[in-house]
Amino acid sequence: MDRREQLFGWLIGGLSIIMLALVGWQVMQGDFSQRQTEHRRKFGAVYMTLNNPFYEIVDEEIRMTVEGHGDVLISRDPVLSVERQEEEVRELIAEGVEVLFINPVDWQRIEPALKAAYDAHVPVIAVDTNVQDDRYVAATIVSDNYLAGRQCAEHLRAHAAGGKIALLKHTETRSSVDRIQGFIDGLADSPEFQVVAEAECRGQLEQAMPAMQEMLAAHPDIDVVMALNDPAAMGALAALQAAGKLDKVRVYGVDGVPETKEMIAQGHMMATAGQSPRQIGRQAAESAYKLLAGNDLSKLTMLPTKLLTKENVWQNMEGWD
Repeated sequence: MDRREQLFGWLIGGLSIIMLALVGWQVMQGDFSQRQTEHRRKFGAVYMTLNNPFYEIVDEEIRMTVEGHGDVLISRDPVLSVERQEEEVRELIAEGVEVLFINPVDWQRIEPALKAAYDAHVPVIAVDTNVQDDRYVAATIVSDNYLAGRQCAEHLRAHAAGGKIALLKHTETRSSVDRIQGFIDGLADSPEFQVVAEAECRGQLEQAMPAMQEMLAAHPDIDVVMALNDPAAMGALAALQAAGKLDKVRVYGVDGVPETKEMIAQGHMMATAGQSPRQIGRQAAESAYKLLAGNDLSKLTMLPTKLLTKENVWQNMEGWD
């Protein structure tokens, strides 16, 4: 064997050793990555709809906390379908989630989904709205929705001598029921304020607008609107604008979305009871980790709302708490 053949043999041998080392390293890395994935916890979240910026932000906050722990959040949108929400809950249970965040489409008809999670030993945290039977949930994180309605009523009493009121409701959700009840109770000893029309809109702008148009056609003397949330309030404002009554009717909502703040600042809307989807999402996620660590949780957490009016809305015009 001459010198060149010897050098070529050494080169081939060296390359073979390097290739074997690379393959071994890749296998080790693959095993390590797989082990990492295996140890990532799965969480599930099912909202009534993600066609609402409020729930998008709640989901964003939960996801930031979960992924900050190196874990996984799987979110689902049943598009306001009770049946689909139950299917999605069962699918997430089958996927092995350790905790479920549920924002029920219907606070009374959610029970079969809750029971499925309970029977599978998957703890549930209710988000933004209570459920009818809380024995199946580990914790509930909501705003003080009754307070939100009372705050709107108190502001109305302070700024009007009376009024013909239209209510935009969503009776499938406990949060909406509490808001409307708080508003009605806040006016209970003021007979000069009368509810003359009510309509369901499921908290959706595209349903609230035609519902408001129908109420205006039947009751043209409406001069106050209480909407269960800001998307519904925006639908009412659109209907009022089309009817040439935008600045002749006092409109109230609940949430504090940036678009609503702008309408309040411009004087087209009276007030909204602002809540914090970021705080709700953050507390829900933190509660999940406390639960997995074996710590006790408060069964019910109610966060206060803050009434945003033309006088104070400028203090927080950007973003959403």
